[in-house]
Amino acid sequence: MNDELVQRIKNNPKYQELIKKRSSFSIKLAIFVLVMFYAYILTIAFEPTLLGTKLGDGVMTVAFPIAAAIIVISFITTLIYVKRANGEFEDLTNEIREDIKDAL
Repeated sequence: MNDELVQRIKNNPKYQELIKKRSSFSIKLAIFVLVMFYAYILTIAFEPTLLGTKLGDGVMTVAFPIAAAIIVISFITTLIYVKRANGEFEDLTNEIREDIKDAL
């Protein structure tokens, strides 16, 4: 790519919108997932008896279903990001390509 093309893409308002939306959305999802993980770890560190409470007469504790839920929620947040990336973000990318098509 030449510098003129790169500058043209960077100056495109749709590119600016794409960067702003994508960054904002990914930061929000990352913070959400990190808060879940760190809350779990901090609970283990400072209140281990809470997660060590047994469920019923078996050997399973409260920690296992919560950990499993965190993993499932992490997968769901990934799916949400992929869906939006393949939808809204991809549409914006295609619009940017159309705008600079003549420069290629």
